[in-house]
Amino acid sequence: MEKTKQTFDQAELELLKEGLKRTYKERFEMATRLFKVQQTMNKAIISHKPFINK
Repeated sequence: MEKTKQTFDQAELELLKEGLKRTYKERFEMATRLFKVQQTMNKAIISHKPFINK
């Protein structure tokens, strides 16, 4: 689990470093996309329906 967490952290840092090389327009578009996803996820309701009815 710790190795997975470390790998994820490293990948996240690589993405952030790569993002710093982008133009302001690209950064804005990415931030806007992430904000829209966050808004959608905040409104999401997760419900579970069993596959087999008893």
